[in-house]
Amino acid sequence: MTDSALNLTPAPQPAVEVLGVLRDLTAGEGLTGLSAALAQLRAYVGEDLERVEHELEHVPRAQDVVGRSLHHLLTLDGKRLRPLCVALAARIGRGGGPAVVRLATAVELVHSATLLHDDVVDDGTLRRGRPTARVLYGNAASVFAGDWLLIEALRRVQGAGVPGVMEALLATIDEMIRAEALQLECRGRLVLDEDVYFRVVEGKTAALFRWAMQAGAAAGGLAPEAQEALMAYGMDLGVAFQIIDDALDLAGDAEATGKALFTDLFEGKMTYPLLVGAEADPALRGLVEDAMASEAGVDAKVATKVVAALRRTGALEATRKKAEAHARRAGEHLEAVPDGVARRALTLVAQAAVHRSK
Repeated sequence: MTDSALNLTPAPQPAVEVLGVLRDLTAGEGLTGLSAALAQLRAYVGEDLERVEHELEHVPRAQDVVGRSLHHLLTLDGKRLRPLCVALAARIGRGGGPAVVRLATAVELVHSATLLHDDVVDDGTLRRGRPTARVLYGNAASVFAGDWLLIEALRRVQGAGVPGVMEALLATIDEMIRAEALQLECRGRLVLDEDVYFRVVEGKTAALFRWAMQAGAAAGGLAPEAQEALMAYGMDLGVAFQIIDDALDLAGDAEATGKALFTDLFEGKMTYPLLVGAEADPALRGLVEDAMASEAGVDAKVATKVVAALRRTGALEATRKKAEAHARRAGEHLEAVPDGVARRALTLVAQAAVHRSK
C-alpha cells in the first residue's frame, strides 16, 4: 500500500510553529514584555529553524521501504522543540551558523529515530494523528529506518566539528538505551517507586534535551560554567515535558495529542499520575494492574474510573505541580547565563512545556 493511496502526504508545516505556541502562551499569561521579545526572537531564530526544516526535507530519499518509512515520520507535524533548544542556547553565545543548523538537525533526527523504535516496541498504531511507519511498512523497516537516522545524526554532528559534542551524544544515546531497558524490565508491573520513574524519565527523555542545550552552548562558544547551567536547564525542561506527556495520556485531548488516550497505561508503562494516584488509592491500584494485564485495551468504563480516581486523589493536580516545579527550576538555572532575548525565550519554553495541550 502506498502513501498516495492512503493520502498520507500532509501539508507543509511552518518551521517556527513552536514560536507561535510561545506567542500564544505569553498572550494567555499576560506577559506583554515577553511577547515583544518573541517578535524579535522570530526574526533571528526563525531563520535557523527554517534551515533545519530544509535539512529535514532534504534528508537523502532512498526509494526503498526503509527510506519510505523514515520519510513518512519526518514529514509529519512535529514540535521541533529540541532544535529550538539548540538554536536558543547558541544565541546566548555568539549565535547561529552552519554548525548550529547541523546540530539542531541532528537532535531532531535522533528524536525521530527513537519514535520509530518506540512504535515498534509499543506496537504503536498512531503517531501525530497518522498511522505509524510500522503500520504502513512493517516493524523491520521502522527499526532499520531508526538505525539509519541515528547514523545520519552522527554524521551531521561530526560535520559540525564542535569539540566534545560527538562524545556527549554517544554518551547520551547510551543513557537513553539504559533507561529504555529499565522501563522494559518494569513493563506491565505496577512499580510504585519514584526513583525508578525518574531514572527512566531522565534517561529516556530529559537526556536528549540536555544534549541539545549542551550542543548549542558549545557551538555558541559559551564558557564551561554557562554550558553546565544550560545542561541543567535541559534536564529539568525534559522532565517537565515528560510529566505533562504523562498527564495528557490520561486526561488530554486525543485529537490534539495525535494519539489515543491511555496508550501508556495499555502498554504497561508507569506514569507519574498513576504513580501518585495508586499510592493514595488501593482501589486505583487494582484498576491499573488489571488494565496493564489486559490484552484487549483499556475499555471506556475502566478509563472513566481511572480518571475519576486520579481527580479524586488529586493525582492530576499533583502531576501538574510537579511539572511546574521542574519548569521553575529550569528557569533558575538560567540565572547563571547572560541575560537577553534568548534567555528570556528559554524561560518561556519551560512554561510552554507545562501549559501545552499536545
